[in-house]
Order: sequence, then structure tokens, then C-alpha cells
Amino acid sequence: MKLNLDLKSESKPEWLSAVMESFDDFLQDHADCERKASAMAMSFVAKYPDRVEIIPELIETGIEELEHFQKVYELMQSRGVRLKPSMGEDIYVSRLIKQCHSGRNERFMDRLLIASALETRGAERFRLIANALPEGEMKKFYKMLWTSEAKHGHIFVKMALNYFPEKQVYERLDWWMDREAESLESLEIRSALH
Repeated sequence: MKLNLDLKSESKPEWLSAVMESFDDFLQDHADCERKASAMAMSFVAKYPDRVEIIPELIETGIEELEHFQKVYELMQSRGVRLKPSMGEDIYVSRLIKQCHSGRNERFMDRLLIASALETRGAERFRLIANALPEGEMKKFYKMLWTSEAKHGHIFVKMALNYFPEKQVYERLDWWMDREAESLESLEIRSALH
């Protein structure tokens, strides 16, 4: 049983160039994304407390994402970079969420599958960054993030399979991976995770 699908598009080399040219800007955005990822995991617990089978993994994921934020923040401090004054809207994520079904159960599945898509894209982008960085602690950090995000992509699909038929999950996930590619393609190239 496959727990996630492959991305339908690859990140452009121009995106990686933008990140490497303005790495401090990327770190600010990355820190925001880790905070949002932690909050997203915990929002599932808040909105779906009856889904007891997945609460332990959601808590673990939320803590792990918060630890990633802590490490990014430490890296920022070592470089004299501050957090942005406020967290802006992530257009890439917003476009996906706007396409969710509205029924409680359908929206639950959609949000899990969007989370899988986001984590899978994060894994791809952290792999590109890790490969582009020189040997050292930062390269090790982004390699660790790459494997962690890939694992999270699997976790959210596995959670959906607890509650929905396999065929329904994989058909909807395939649909979401198309939407994810479309959302990414429509973004301007900038030094940000999305």
C-alpha cells in the first residue's frame, strides 16, 4: 500500500537559485511555515477530537514541527536574522484549502490529503536545498528535514486510510496532487518555501 503519491511537477531551478541567493529571507519564511505546520497538526486535534486513532500521531507531528521551528530559529539567531513582524497569508496553501469539500467528513479527508501534499513538496524542496548547501551543519539540518517531511507526507495519508476506503483516498489524493502542482506553478519565484 502506497501512502502518498509522487509530485506532479518538479520545483524549478530558478526557485532554488532564488533561495540560495537570499537565504536569510528563506529562513524567515521557513520559520513561519514550521510554526504553521505545528498549528495545523494541533488544529486537527481541536477540530476532530473524536478521531482518537490519530490523535497521538498528530500530537507527535505537532511537536516535531515545533522542534523544527526551534532549530530554524536558532539558525536565524546565529546569522542575526529576526522573525518577520507578522506571518502573511501563504497563497499556495490558501488556494488549496479553498478547493476543499464543505461537508465535515469530506473536508476532514481533504485537509489530511492537502497536508500530505504540503509535506511531500516540503521534502522535495528541502532535498534540493540540502544538495545545494556546502558540507556542514546546515546541510545536515536540511537533510534531516527532508526525511522528516517525507515521513509526514506518509503519515497524513495513513490517517485518511483509517476513516475512508482506499480507492476513495487514492483517487482524491491524485486529484489533490494535480491541484498542488497547479498552485505551485502559478506562484512567483521567490526565496520562500512556497
